[in-house]
Amino acid sequence: MTSYARRAATVTAGALALTIGLAVPALAHVTVNPGTAVKGSWTKLAFRVPNERDNASTTKVEVDFPTDHPLPFVSVRPVPGWDVKLTRGKLPKPVVSDAGDTITESVLKITWSGGKVESGQFQEFEVSVGPLPKTVDELAFPTAQTYSNGEVVTWADPAKADGSEPEHPAPTLTLVAAEEGEDAEDGAAPASPAAAPVVAAVASDENEGGNNALALVLGGLGLVAGLVGAGAGITALRRSRG
Repeated sequence: MTSYARRAATVTAGALALTIGLAVPALAHVTVNPGTAVKGSWTKLAFRVPNERDNASTTKVEVDFPTDHPLPFVSVRPVPGWDVKLTRGKLPKPVVSDAGDTITESVLKITWSGGKVESGQFQEFEVSVGPLPKTVDELAFPTAQTYSNGEVVTWADPAKADGSEPEHPAPTLTLVAAEEGEDAEDGAAPASPAAAPVVAAVASDENEGGNNALALVLGGLGLVAGLVGAGAGITALRRSRG
């Protein structure tokens, strides 16, 4: 193996290990996906529930819906093997919607039960909601995850003031203005800043070890282009003489 190949393999392995190390903790949380939606729009949300236990399975998931900014319309997508129940009821206090209507009742909770999420697996529970409020920047969906051994993990911690992640963060949907939402949906996700040095390092090694090969390729392309041009010139000359 050449020194370039060895260096490239080392850099790639290090980047992969770093990526896996950063990604594993986030996968253990109950989250709502996508994490961003446009204010005033309709959207499909998936509550992603991973199983964190080696000796028990997840048997029930309860998602509380916001009551300070209630969602007027909520429908669920059936999940094979699971029963679903929408709990509707009176709000703690009436809420005036963006349209000026007074809302006194709404969906308070959705409960999925009867199925199993085994160790090392996850399940997504999908709902369609709308229209999303226009006067708030995020919606939290506190979630209770019940295991077959009776343990209940509550994902309801608010974000910390110092920006660090709480132990059991509540699944949170960020709401953005229409123009921002369109840009986020249509545009590609930005590359991770940590990935840039890795790419640069590999590219540098490629330049050191591959300049000769590049020159040969470019020379060959130039020769082909010259032959094609000469052929075209000869053909044109023959036609003009004819």
